[in-house]
Parts: sequence; structure tokens; C-alpha cells
Amino acid sequence: MRALLTRFACAVVTGVLTANVGAQDAEDDALRLANETPEVTQAARAWRVFVEGSLGGHVRRLDGGTQDTRRASLDVQVDHSPRPALRLFFSDRLDVSSPAGPSGEHAVNTLKEAYASLRPTTGVMADLGRINVRNGVAFGYNPTDFLRADSTRSVVSIAPMSLKENRQGSVMLRGQKLWDGGSLTALYSPALRDAPDQEGFNLDLGATNNQDRWLVSLSQTFAKGFAPQFLLYDEEAATPKVGLNLTALLNDATVAHIEWSGGRAPTQRTEALQTLTPVCECAAWRNRTALGVTHTTTTKLSLTLEYHYNGAAADESEWDALRQGPLPLYGAYRDRVQRAQELPTRQALFLFGLWQDALVQHLDVSLMINHDLVDDSRRVWIEALYHHGQFDFALQWQHNRGHALSNYGAMPEARAWQFVVRYYL
Repeated sequence: MRALLTRFACAVVTGVLTANVGAQDAEDDALRLANETPEVTQAARAWRVFVEGSLGGHVRRLDGGTQDTRRASLDVQVDHSPRPALRLFFSDRLDVSSPAGPSGEHAVNTLKEAYASLRPTTGVMADLGRINVRNGVAFGYNPTDFLRADSTRSVVSIAPMSLKENRQGSVMLRGQKLWDGGSLTALYSPALRDAPDQEGFNLDLGATNNQDRWLVSLSQTFAKGFAPQFLLYDEEAATPKVGLNLTALLNDATVAHIEWSGGRAPTQRTEALQTLTPVCECAAWRNRTALGVTHTTTTKLSLTLEYHYNGAAADESEWDALRQGPLPLYGAYRDRVQRAQELPTRQALFLFGLWQDALVQHLDVSLMINHDLVDDSRRVWIEALYHHGQFDFALQWQHNRGHALSNYGAMPEARAWQFVVRYYL
């Protein structure tokens, strides 16, 4: 029996997510495999609506007690083109949870996107409104996803695609020029509010638009499986950052990818603690990198393995100092890093396995492992997802392991689970 279970686990771990060989669009296609509840194939229409409910629980780390959790969600998306050159897009999600989330709110509404897109000529687009811009070719960590900070209002799953999909976009003006094999995109996102507002039905413009920001990206396909993307990003009171997304087709079943960003900046510790205690204000060049390889088999098994590096995060000595110092400083650092969706420590490994139609048709089994190379803590997440008509049924289990105040050992839940049902209207 143990040998059978071991063989099953190895099969899950030896698969890959679908290779992504482009920049934004290719990444979205591949990550869609990792979403907790993929869309049901439907006839083309201008809207998509689903309701979702979950029952679960977790074991508290401090006292070993259990806590039941419940959630009901409504997700609405409208994609309408009243004229050939005009597109109107709207996407919104409402989550009602018990107990209340970290913000103290039971009901949290996330206006993910609401924008108008004008296409005056072929290959030219101009967009205005709230847009969820997602950059990056890596799966578990995206150094070039410059607009992700403070964008998440309600976490319903830690699956990579769910975190990217279920977040609020930034209000911006964006222009795009497309040509055969390439594109040029430029956007400007203005400051509209000073600070975030966690009230459940607030538009929360202070989270996504609290400073002026702009981003330019250029992508071009030079050969099959070789499509680099170059990015230049700047924000108020900071120095510009550059980025690169690159994929290379190693063979018909294997794709390597690299995502990198760099720029002069203070450390994350300086940014997080500057209002609480005197820290070094000096800026230096900081690199952030995600290196990975994706392999696909003919039996719908998949595997993505990545190495993550964050030059602005705490190294081993800095991390030990934070963990042994005053708890308010440690807590402030973790809060800042979590809101920025950054790595708290310098190095990590990431593994994502997926087996589609595992054992029976329409059953997908996923396995995700995050391993912190600085403090040796880890997180394991497993999901079994079954598709049946307009329904999706998912069972998810999570285990956080590590020493006290380590990256995953400091999580309030030692173990967590939830059963999710989604119905497409």
C-alpha cells in the first residue's frame, strides 16, 4: 500500500504545467491550469457568472485548537463590444466569509477590472479604467509583476492563478501597439488616494493608486519558443527598475524560463521599519530572479520547478536578527512583505505538479511545495478538483511546517483544509 501511494505521489510530482512561451498571454494560458476552479466550456457569450461556496477549517498553531471556516462568493464578468472598435470589460467578486478576514470584514468586494478599450486601427489599442496588469513568465514568484503590491483584498486560494486573478487592478491609461510576433505597451497609473481603505465595499483606490507609476514593456518573438520581453518601470519617490522575461524551448516537451528585475532600492527591512526604528537608509542595486523549467508528458502529467531569489529580502543573519528581536518589528516586516507579495527571505524553491484526468476523467490533482532555503521552513498544498457539467468540486489541504517565527512556521494555521463547490450560471 505504501509503495502504491509513493508511486501515485511521484506521478503527481513528475508532471508540468503547460509551457508558457510568450509574455503576458502565454503566462495566463499556462497558469490557468493551476487555478482552483477552471472555467466550464460554454457557448460564446458576453458574460460569465458563477457562485461558489466553501466549508473548511484549520488547526491553530499556538494552542492546537480548531477553527471552522465558511465562505460564499459571487463572481461576475462582462465582456461586451457594442461597436467593432469598442470593448467594455467588467469583472467583480464578492466574498462573504466567517470568521471575518484579516481586515475585520465579513463581506469583501473586489472590483477586479472595469475599463473601456478603443481600437481605432488594426493593431492599436487604448484602454482607460481599472485594469489588472499581470507581467511575468514564472509561476511561483514574479519579480516583473510590478503592479501587484496591495492588490489582494480576499484570499480564497493560494493557487498561483487564483492569487493573480482574484485581485484588484489599478486605474490607468494604457496604450498598446501590436505587430506580427511582438508588441509595445505603455501605461500610466496616477495617484488618486493617499492610503488603503479596508472597508468591505470600498473601491480601495488608496491601495492601487497611492502614487504615480508608469510602465513600458516591449516583447518580440525571434524564433519558435524564444520570445523575450523587456520592461522599464518607475514610481514616485523611487528610481527606475528594469525587467526581463525570457522563455526558451529546450525540446518539444520542455521549456526553460527566466524572470528578472533590477534597480537601486533600499532593503525590504528598511522600507518596513523606517517609521518604527532607525535603520540604514542607503540604497543599492537589488536583483530579483525566478529561474525555472517546465516539462510536459503525453499522459497529462506536468511539473514546474523554480529557484527564487530576492536581493532586497533578509539574508540568514538579518532574518535571525528579526526573529530574535522585538516582535512588533518582526510583525511589521512580515506585514509589509505580505502586502507587497514579496519573498521575506533571500532564497526559495518552488514546485508545482499537476495531473489532469488523474485515474478518472475530469479529475485533476495538483501539488504545490514552497521551501524556504534560508530557514528551512516549507508549505505543502494539495488539491483534488473534479469537473462535472456546470459544477466544479474541489478538496484542498495545506500544511505549514517550520520552527517558531520561520517563514511558514509563523503562519497562524499549522494545517488547513476546505471543500469548494462552484456552479456556473
